[in-house]
This record gives sequence, structure tokens and C-alpha cells, in this order.
Amino acid sequence: MSEITSQVSSSIEALTREFEIVTHNLANVSTVGYKRRCNAFSESLEKAGTGAEEYLPGEIKVESALDFSQGNLVQTGRALDFAVFGRGFFVIETPEGPLYTRNGMFQTSPTGQLVDSMGRTVAGDGGPIIIPPTAGETQIYVSGDGTVRAGKAVVGKFSVVDFQDSEGKLVSAGENCFYMPDKNVQPAAAGNVVVKQGYQEASNVSVVDELVDMIMVTRLYEANMRFVSAQSETSSSIMNVAMG
Repeated sequence: MSEITSQVSSSIEALTREFEIVTHNLANVSTVGYKRRCNAFSESLEKAGTGAEEYLPGEIKVESALDFSQGNLVQTGRALDFAVFGRGFFVIETPEGPLYTRNGMFQTSPTGQLVDSMGRTVAGDGGPIIIPPTAGETQIYVSGDGTVRAGKAVVGKFSVVDFQDSEGKLVSAGENCFYMPDKNVQPAAAGNVVVKQGYQEASNVSVVDELVDMIMVTRLYEANMRFVSAQSETSSSIMNVAMG
């Protein structure tokens, strides 16, 4: 197999993976707190002013990364819906270690602890946030700094953290949560953030942008497949001539 053919084969595999990423983004356009994966290859073509029609088949190194940009805040009015405005993550406690999320759709456990949709404890600055059984949802108030009150009593404060320049090292853990694989990186308390009660953060996926990426990936895939087909026809012709 020639070097260029090997490169094209690698490109086809990379474009297939990228297509899967784009479709996954589109499938989560309505998922609360979802953070899209961005296509570094498509962005590099756009910055260079090169379209899919001008691309010459060859090796493609598709590198994708999580885009943690702010999604729009949508008001729900539900007392246990929370959104972080600014850079930061809620902390979810698990037996395997902390997870980090922008999805603040919480609820209370039978013991009154604030938990996520999977029943995992939402971390507070001083431990679990426990809502007294005598307090109904209409009596729960959360201030912008994350302090939680049940009636007039303070029952906890959200632990909201930020990874600053190391944010890009976070890895998806499923269920709209992330974990930090680098044990040397520790989060700090988030600054300049506001916790909004009665709001959800919408996905930061732009349907238009994802469709543009999908069209570009499809055209690049077709360009590489045409090259493979042309190479195959050339090889067949050579074989026919050689065999008389």
C-alpha cells in the first residue's frame, strides 16, 4: 500500500469518528448542561479559508476537545434547578472520586440530602447539603454565592470549583459529568460566578454550526472515497494491461 493510500485510509477512519462526534453533539442539543466536542480540523480549515471543495485527499489528523463555553440560561422556576453563570462546576461525590458537572437539576434523597438525578451526593463546602424534612421546596432559597437556606436557616453552601488553565484536561465521565485524570491537578474555588436558582443551563451546541461541520466532514469523506475508487480503477487497468 502506497503512503498516500495509507494516509487516505487513515483519513477516512478519522472522518468517520468526527461524523460520530457531530451526530452525538446534535443528539444532545436539548441536554441540560451538555458541553459539545469541537472539531479542531474543521476550525483549522475555516481559519485558513479552505473549503471542503478545495481540500486535496491526504492524511487528516482530527483532534476534538470539549468546549466548556457558557450555554444559555433557561428559567424553569423549579426550586431545585440550579445553573452556574461563569466558569465553574458543581461537585458530585462518588465512591470513585469527585465528578464535576454543569447540570444543576437536583433533588432531595429520602434522608434530605441534595443529590443529582443518579442519587449521588451534591458536595457542599462543609459536607453534604441537607434539607430539613419540615422544609418544602418553596422554602428553599439559594443566593448568588451558592448559600442554601431552608426558611431562614442556612443549611449549606454549594461547592463550585474551577480548573482554570487545566480545564481542557477534564474527561467525560458520562451523564453530563467530567473527571480529572491528572491527580496532580486540583480545582480551586470558583471566582466571579453566580449560582442561579430556578434556572437550567442549556446545551452549548449550535445546530447550525454542527450541520455545517457535518456537511464539511461528509464532503471530505466523499473526496477521499473518490480518490480510493480512482486508485482502485488505476490498479485494475495496470493489471489488465500486464496480463494482456
